[in-house]
Amino acid sequence: MLTAKTQVKDILKEEGMRNMSNDFMERLDQEVEKLIRNSVKRAKENLRKTVMGRDL
Repeated sequence: MLTAKTQVKDILKEEGMRNMSNDFMERLDQEVEKLIRNSVKRAKENLRKTVMGRDL
């Protein structure tokens, strides 16, 4: 698991959501993984070994 469930729940509560489906965290983790992998790819394409905010 890449994403902290407690922090996600806190954000949902701030936005007025009470519940989260069981598959939400799984899908969220998949999306986070895609973001990370795409950022690494971009950094490598720019000949860097450091991932930066601009890679998102």
